Amino acid sequence: MPERSFDAVVQALVRGLPVVLPTDTLYGVGVSCRHAASPAVLYEIKGRPSNKPVAWLVGEMGDLERYGADVPAYARTLVRAFWPGALTVIVKASEAVPAAYRSEQGTIGLRMPDDDVTRAVARAVGCPLAVTSANLSGGPDPHRFAEIDPRVLERVAAAIDDDREKSGIGSTVVSCLGSKPRILREGAVTQADIDAALA
Repeated sequence: MPERSFDAVVQALVRGLPVVLPTDTLYGVGVSCRHAASPAVLYEIKGRPSNKPVAWLVGEMGDLERYGADVPAYARTLVRAFWPGALTVIVKASEAVPAAYRSEQGTIGLRMPDDDVTRAVARAVGCPLAVTSANLSGGPDPHRFAEIDPRVLERVAAAIDDDREKSGIGSTVVSCLGSKPRILREGAVTQADIDAALA
C-alpha cells in the first residue's frame, strides 16, 4: 500500500509521480501538471484510451485566466457562480499548458473542486493537478477510499484517505469555446442552474 499522508502526496507529486487523493465528487488518481511530463501514467494505471483528455483541478480562481486563453465573459460568470464546485469548463489552452496535456483541439478542462484537501495539495505543489477517477477504465467510481481497486493503489506513490464518502455525482462539463456555453456532460450543475447564473 502507498504511504498515506498529505506530505507524502505533495512530495510524490513534486517528483512527478502519480497519487490518489480525494475530491468533492469521488476519489481521483492524478499527477502534477508541472512536474509530470505528461498524463500518460494515468492512462496506464486506468487502462484508459489516451485520446480522452484529463481535466485539471485548480487551487486558485485566477487559474482560469492563467491556463485559459480567449476566455469568454460567460465562462468567467459561470466560474464565479459555481467554483469551487462541480463545474468543469473547457476553454482554449494558454501557452502555460504543456502540449502533452492539451486536447487534440488545443483545449483544456479546468475545475476548482469544493474540497479543501485537494485545493491545499494543488497550492502546496504550486500548480494544477491532472486528475481522473481512481478506478480501472469501465469500473465503478470510488466514493470511499476502501472502494478503490487495489490494482490502482499499487501503481501510485502516495495517497490521502480523508475518511469521507464522496457525492458520486460527476462534475458538469461545459464547452466554453463558442458564443454561448454548451453542456457536454450534465452532472451536479444543471442546465437550469447555468441559465439562472447567466440571466
